[in-house]
This record gives sequence, structure tokens and C-alpha cells, in this order.
Amino acid sequence: MPHAPLLGALLRQYTAGCALTCEPVEQGLLNRGYRLCTTRGRYFLKHHFDPETADPAAIARQHRATQRLADLGVPVAPPLACRDGRTVAVVGGHAYALHPWIDGRHRHGGQLTTGQCERLGALLGVVHASLERVMPPHARARATPAAPTVSADPADTFTLIDDLLGRVRRHRPADSFDELARHRLLERRALLEQHADRRPAQGSSVGWVHGDFHPFNLLYKGDAPAAIVDWDRLGLRPRAEEAVRAAAIFFVRPVGALDLPKVRAYARAYRRTAGASPAQLAAAVHRVWWERLNDFWMLRWHYERGDTRADPQFPAASALAVWWTREYDAVCGAFAE
Repeated sequence: MPHAPLLGALLRQYTAGCALTCEPVEQGLLNRGYRLCTTRGRYFLKHHFDPETADPAAIARQHRATQRLADLGVPVAPPLACRDGRTVAVVGGHAYALHPWIDGRHRHGGQLTTGQCERLGALLGVVHASLERVMPPHARARATPAAPTVSADPADTFTLIDDLLGRVRRHRPADSFDELARHRLLERRALLEQHADRRPAQGSSVGWVHGDFHPFNLLYKGDAPAAIVDWDRLGLRPRAEEAVRAAAIFFVRPVGALDLPKVRAYARAYRRTAGASPAQLAAAVHRVWWERLNDFWMLRWHYERGDTRADPQFPAASALAVWWTREYDAVCGAFAE
């Protein structure tokens, strides 16, 4: 939490009054957020802590994009301007932004009706279409670089699996997480050996995307989306793949299976509003499935960095890769039919 002198120096750059309370917002993995009450009102104070996205110039570009989206009616919460007109405040070498406080709550796909799933898919489609309108062409050269479109090489994944298995074996004292990690690593190695010939070709064309669209970055007020937050990963990447990744987070059940009827409602609405074809969604499903088979970021956080914040997500996420492989045709159908 910012110390009082730092918080005071920060607020002096705004016309937001004096701090009364400042409480951490617990949800979120990368950046630090605070619920700030002042003599002028309630705010969300964001500390841009992640070194990959904390460049003040890049943050300012994201802020301009969200303001343009707000002007189009997209539910976002653009930052407030400092006294000098800037939206990024740098204090003590750290970058901060002050946003209006949005009363709302996060909702997982299991809490959404079929109609609300359609609305969610339509919202993401509107975001993608609107970003193409508000991001000027010359900004492409300055944007966050597109994610590599070359798919994962299973040979590299086998090496990583062996390394992680060694780390699991050496971890003391051994616990239930180690047991599950070992089981999933051996299971995934067998799946990759079986499906190594299904590695996707070069990726599809890119477009502007939010970059991190998931339940913790969407606030609901009642039954309606109130604000899409955390635009740190705004950049040029395959749009249809963001739609698939988001669905795999929103609609995964605790047992590691996707709620396919809800996925189907979401995907139909997304295709309609984003102008995406069934073939584009099917190709995106294949690439994201392959990505999931080769991805072990949660285990790398746990064993390489000693960071356990993602551990609660691991059981469902790791089971999903196995279920998705078994139900591959049904998943493709839900996104593309």
C-alpha cells in the first residue's frame, strides 16, 4: 500500500481531495490496485507494477484508447486527468493512474444466463470492432508487439516438462500440489506424443485486442456489464484467439470441462458483432487448444518463481487441456456452428 507521504504527493497531482482511506483490492495477479476514499469521492488507484507493461508512454496510449472507446459507448472506466492534463502520475519512480470507482462485481460464466452469455460475446465483438475504429493506423508501429504467431514446438515442451518434473521431485516437503503437478505433467507429455503431428501452421491475421479479457477484468452492475478494466495488454494479436481464450476462462467448470451450450451462445454473438467467420473461429480453437497443451505458466510460477497466486486455478485449467483434447470436435462445433 502506498505510504502516506507518497499518497499525499500523488493526490496533489489531481483535484481529488485528501485521502481518508486506502485499501488494497485483493483480486488480480499482476498489478496492484487500491480502493481510495478521499474528501472528494471514491476512486480506484492503480499501481502499474508489472515491469512488462509499466512504461508511462505505453500506459498513456492505453488511456487514450479507453477514452475513445468510452466516447463510442463501450463500457470502460477511463482514467482521470492530473492537473497538467496527463493521465499517468509518476511518484517515487512508480507509475500510477486514478480511475473513478465502479460499483460492481465480477461474474464467472457459471453465474450467467444464456442471454447474458450472448451479451458477453457481443460485448467482446464490439470491443474488437471498436478498437479498429479508434486506433489510428500510425499507432500500429508504436503498439505492444503482436504475440508470436509461430506455434509452440513440442520438442521444447518436452524439455520443459522434464525440467518441471525434476523440480517437482526435488520439492520438499512434498504436498498435494506436487502430486497433481506430476500427474498432469506425465499426462500432458503422453498427449503431446500422441498429437505432435497436429501442430498448427502460421497464425492468422492480427487486429486490436484487449489482451486479457477474463472475469476479473469485467465488472457487472446488476445483470449488465458496467466496465471492462485493465487494458495493460492492449495490442495487435489474433482477434478470434482472444475470443476463444476468454471463453475458456469464463466457461470452464471446476472439473475442467467447458459449458458448451453457453460457449455456443457466446460464440454466435461474438461472430455476429465482430464480423468473424466460422472458419476463423475453428482455426482459433485449434491454435488455442495447441497453446493449452504446451503451456505450463502456472507451474512455472509455482516452481521457478515461488509464486503461488495462480495455484487455485491450476486444477481446472490443467484438466481442461485433457478434456478439450477428448472433446475436440464438440468444442470446435460450439465455436463455429
